[in-house]
Amino acid sequence: MIPDIDLARQLIDSQFPQWSDLPLMPVDVGGVDNRTFRLGDELSVRMPSGDWYALQVEKEQRWLPVLAPHLPLPIPAPVAEGKPGHGYPYSWSVYRWLDGDLASAASIRNRTRFATDLAGFLVALKAVDATGGPEPGRHNFFRGGPLTTYADETVRSIERLGPEIPRDAVLTVWDEALAADWTSQPVWFHGDVSTGNLLVNDGALSAVIDFGTSGVGDPACDVVIAWTFLSGSSRSAFRFALGVDPGTWARGRGWALWKALITLVGDLERGSPQAGAQRHIIREILADQGAGGLVVP
Repeated sequence: MIPDIDLARQLIDSQFPQWSDLPLMPVDVGGVDNRTFRLGDELSVRMPSGDWYALQVEKEQRWLPVLAPHLPLPIPAPVAEGKPGHGYPYSWSVYRWLDGDLASAASIRNRTRFATDLAGFLVALKAVDATGGPEPGRHNFFRGGPLTTYADETVRSIERLGPEIPRDAVLTVWDEALAADWTSQPVWFHGDVSTGNLLVNDGALSAVIDFGTSGVGDPACDVVIAWTFLSGSSRSAFRFALGVDPGTWARGRGWALWKALITLVGDLERGSPQAGAQRHIIREILADQGAGGLVVP
């Protein structure tokens, strides 16, 4: 069930009458997994659009207040948890509103500084006590777990793409990622470090949002932005500030490659112009692997 603004208004008015006089409006980028609405000047409403995403509500309500005091940037702060109603079957959340523009080449003043600030946030996140935290599972699409979860899907995508991609080079990156086992203790990770979940104010990173795929486990999935958005000196600065070992970097390439491959398959089937963006990401991954993923401090 895809929630809309009328349903959100009904749920707020019936469950939180203290906010019934506040204006409600959709945000510019409302999302697909969850729909987000702004409630007054200081609140936002976040409503899951499906069963898997609904699993994330309780997790965020439970853990975001635990994580927030240890992090150098604001993250969503739960204010209330809504219940199913008016035909809507899922729990939902009310958060404090966080100002900012979505990260983009246009909104960021210095991409290397942005990369360093983001790495600092992820280092702080990994340092939070992971005891009792949510392990990889359906709630976060197995982020933080082994890449083998998506091995069959990746190989099928490689075969379906055929001459659209340099098969041998892609398989080399994928095999290297699978061989780089995670053997350390679980740590906190965000799970979807992408420009759509990073807010910018005055040209600098100002907040990190959407912890729906967060959990405790292997943090390699948080490295993906190195190839989807960063490049050159900003990628090098990100890796240096993050301080990850070669195995984590290789697994991060694997996560980025998996997502780019399956997305490219879908884009080509639909004739989407976004296929070019996925081809670019794959080229960036292959070039990085070919250079040994070297980083210059």
